[in-house]
Amino acid sequence: MRHLAVLGGAGGIGRALVARALAEGCQVSVLDLPASLARHPVPAGVRAIEVDGSAEASVARAFAALGDRLDGFVNLAGFVNRLAPVAETEADAWDETVTGNLRTAFLTARAALPLLARGDQAAMVQIVSGLASFTRPGYAPYAAAKAAMISLTKTLALEAAPAVRVNAVGPAAVDTAFLRGGTGRSDEEQTVHLNIQAYTAMTPLKRFAQPADVVGPVMFLLGPDSGYMTGQVLWVNGGQYMP
Repeated sequence: MRHLAVLGGAGGIGRALVARALAEGCQVSVLDLPASLARHPVPAGVRAIEVDGSAEASVARAFAALGDRLDGFVNLAGFVNRLAPVAETEADAWDETVTGNLRTAFLTARAALPLLARGDQAAMVQIVSGLASFTRPGYAPYAAAKAAMISLTKTLALEAAPAVRVNAVGPAAVDTAFLRGGTGRSDEEQTVHLNIQAYTAMTPLKRFAQPADVVGPVMFLLGPDSGYMTGQVLWVNGGQYMP
């Protein structure tokens, strides 16, 4: 049985990914903030592990609890702070966003690699963002962090080969609590910081992304059908951005 660990597994995309992995017979462990796990308890048979992905000691404890091997690791953690132009962005807000996204990706990838190296056809998937390349005003710290995560993904792909494949998925906006303040970081009922009607109208596929739209590409990158892919980014955006 393949063992899959999902960082941010209590979020909207995470819950859909966990359900899909369970349906496919995987053993699943969810790592997330205590507040996220309290709001969205994991399904029966799934192990829940509390973690602050930006804190080195917390990450070390969480990954030690996973056992001695992993077959797949997915990093879904991430958040957007207050939207503002660079000229109006305070240094603390910049640091919080970059730390929460990029430092978390670094610390958790570093902790996952030794476990993945003992796995079977092991793979890591980083969730980045279309904003990493198709950036928009107001998103500078988040876009910069996600762009750096793409570079990190490519470096990891080179350094971890051939034992571990490392790829990324770059979604556009997805209909989850992420748009309403973030799972574990808010009451998930804040005003959506996006004009969904206008956003959908400019999307060639004319609909808003759902968690399942991201889950499919993630499972593909974790599985044997992508066995000759590493260091790649799959863009999932309904046709909005075509690099």
